[in-house]
Order: sequence, then C-alpha cells, then structure tokens
Amino acid sequence: MMSRQMIHQEKWRETCDPFLLPYRRFRLTEILGYPHARNDVFHAKGICDGQELLVYIKAARPGNRAVANDVAILSQLNAPCFPKVIDSGDEPTPFSVTAALPGLRLSTIVGANEDMASLSYMEEYGAALAKLHALSPAAPPQADRKYYHRPPDEMLKALRLSHLSGYFAHAPASDQTVFCHGDFHYANVLWEDHRISAVLDFELSGYGSRDFDIAWAMFLRPGQRFLKTPEEQLAFLRGYRRWGEYNADAVRYFMAQCYVYFLNFCDDDPEYGAYIRTWLAENCT
Repeated sequence: MMSRQMIHQEKWRETCDPFLLPYRRFRLTEILGYPHARNDVFHAKGICDGQELLVYIKAARPGNRAVANDVAILSQLNAPCFPKVIDSGDEPTPFSVTAALPGLRLSTIVGANEDMASLSYMEEYGAALAKLHALSPAAPPQADRKYYHRPPDEMLKALRLSHLSGYFAHAPASDQTVFCHGDFHYANVLWEDHRISAVLDFELSGYGSRDFDIAWAMFLRPGQRFLKTPEEQLAFLRGYRRWGEYNADAVRYFMAQCYVYFLNFCDDDPEYGAYIRTWLAENCT
C-alpha cells in the first residue's frame, strides 16, 4: 500500500515566520500546512544534505520551552516510528525540524466508527504505550500539570459532582514511575497498514506515573469516536498487558480525574458532557 501523509489545513492563527528561524543544516523551501498544536507547527518541504525532505518544523510559542525537551528525547530514540531530528536551535526561539513520517490518525481511518473498526487497532495501541514505558532515555521528571492532581472541591461543586469528593480523597497509594510520553493520544499517533507508523510530540515526556500515562491515553476526548466502549478499553489494556503491568484501579481513578477537568471546560457540549457524567456514575464507586 502506498504511504499516506497527513493533510493539514491552511493557516489558522498568527505564527512566527519559519523562514527566519536560524537553521544550521536545513533550508526551508515551502510551507505545506499548519497543524493545530500548542506551539507553531508547520508541515513543510526543504533541503538537507542535498536531499529534498518532507518535514515538520516546530517553533516555541512565547513562554513555552518544551520544544527543547522534545529534541532531547527524540535524539535518544532509535526506532522507525520516532521522528528523526534534522535540525534544531534554542535562541532566540527554540525550534526543531523533524522528518515527516507516513500515516494517518486513527480518527481519520475509522471515521464515525459505526462498525467499531477501532477494535482491531486497540491491542496494538496499548502495546505501543507499554513498549514506550519500557524505554529508559536520559530525561527529567515530567513537568507538573494540573491534571496530575485531584480536582478541587470547588470544581466538583460547580459541576454538581460534590458526591465524588470522597472518591477523589483516596488517591492510589502507590504507582510505578516509568518513562512517560505525557501526551499519548490519537492526535500524536499515526497508523499505516494497521500498524503504528509514528509516535509524535515528546514535549511533555519524562519520568512520571505509569498509570496516569495510560489513563491519559485512554480517556475520551471531545469529538472522538473510538475508545468510547468498555470493549475498546479492555482491548487497549490487553495489548498493554502483553508488555507491561498496570494497576486497573489507579488507571480508572486517573481517567476520572481527567474527565472532571475536561468536563469543566466542555460542559457546553451536551453529548460529551452526558458521556462523562454517565462514565463517572458507572466507574467512581
């Protein structure tokens, strides 16, 4: 099967000028698209060592220094699914240039997922995260994020979820510290021929909670049409179990934690809000 590349939309916000970045080995020739991302990201074409390449250029937005972490991690990973760093720099704007890898997001492949085609991908999905957790690159602890902490009682009250205060008061007693991707979800995983062809975006990577990293991969995002059912979630965990252990109660707790935070800013989406409230009622006992 011919390799397929992601197609990205036109410019959707003001960005830095990628032609002005201080490249050392790479020469930018053309911008092909503008992926949605926290930083300024460009799908592009250019020249390196006399070869024309398809690449992604990532330039840090003001106040975000995580691009350097992405470069440091990727420079240590040596597998076909990890993008190769072609160029990078720190001043005045941290940036990286990585080789574009083939593949499509699972959201594109399964579409509305009415036939539950996603089930045939879930074990591979979970196994990939377990294999990543077994790596041991030189990396710092993960930077702190609000999602790593129990939802405040004020938030639970505002969302009419005060009855869950007792549930969140009993965080998992222990958890394994492993190398975590930090943002392992469908937008950062590409597929080709039913296999994972690329794992992207290591900005939030570092050593942290294994079970939270699993939960972050499994909980449903707004508009997502897979990983909605217990069957899909169990298949994901079966795949993970082939390569590593996990604590099911801790994964469930951290999924609930993520759902509350997302409900806090997505409660105006009736379908998604109803899904979260049903999930919390069925799982937080």
